[in-house]
Amino acid sequence: MFRLLCLLLLLALPAQGEEVVAGLSQDSVQITTNFDGSEILIFGAVKRAAPLPDGPPLQVIVTVEGPTAPITIRRKDKRFGIWVNNAAVEVDEAPSYYAVATSAPWEDVILDIEDLRHRVSIDRAIRAVGLEREDGADFIEALIRIKESQNAYLNAFGAVEISEETLFKTSIKLPANLTEGDYTARFYLTRGGEVLDVHETSIDVSKVGMEQFLFNLSRQQPLIYGLMSLAIAIFAGWAASAVFRYIRL
Repeated sequence: MFRLLCLLLLLALPAQGEEVVAGLSQDSVQITTNFDGSEILIFGAVKRAAPLPDGPPLQVIVTVEGPTAPITIRRKDKRFGIWVNNAAVEVDEAPSYYAVATSAPWEDVILDIEDLRHRVSIDRAIRAVGLEREDGADFIEALIRIKESQNAYLNAFGAVEISEETLFKTSIKLPANLTEGDYTARFYLTRGGEVLDVHETSIDVSKVGMEQFLFNLSRQQPLIYGLMSLAIAIFAGWAASAVFRYIRL
C-alpha cells in the first residue's frame, strides 16, 4: 500500500517545464611543453515538457570553474622608500580559473538573490567567509583584477548565442597557465532572472609527455630534479660561451 501511495504521488508531481541538455567539444585538455591555451566549444538545447511559455525571454549562463584552493592576498605599502608587505587577507577558497558567459547583460540574466544562492558570478565564486577587515572587499577586488590580467578570470557577457529560445552555443578560452585538475562546466537556464535548471559536466586538465615527467620528478624526486636543472644550466652557459667565442674568432 505504501509503495502504491508513493507511485501515485510521483505521478501527480508536475514535470519540469524547461531543462538544459548541453555538451562540450572536448571533455579533456592535455598540457604539453608547447601548450599555449585552448578553446572549448559549448553547445546545448532546451528540453521542454510543454509549449514555450509566455513571459520574459529565456536566458543562458555558462560558467567554467577550475580547482579551488585557499589563497593569501597581500597589499604592499611604501615604507622608507621600500615597498614591503603591510597587510594580508586569507581567502577560504578561490578558483584557479573562472569564466562566465551569458546570453545578455548580467542584470538581465539573473537576480542578485539567485546569484547569491548559486554562486554564479566571479566575486560570489570566491569564498571569503571570515573577512573581518573593513577593507576586505578591496582585497577581493584586487585578487579579481590580478586574475583578470592573467586571463584566469573572464566575463563574457552576451557571448552566448540563443536560437529560438531552444538552441544555444558559445566558446570559452582557456589560457596557457592552466592549473592541472578537474574543471567544472555549469549551465544555468533562467527566465525573468530566476534559475529554472542547472546542469554540470566536468573537464579533465592534465599534463602529459615531458611536462608530466618533469612535474612528477620535481614532486617525487626533488634532489634529482634540482641536480638535473643545475646540470642543464651549466651546459647552457658553457654552450653559449662557446658559441660567443666562435663568433668572435
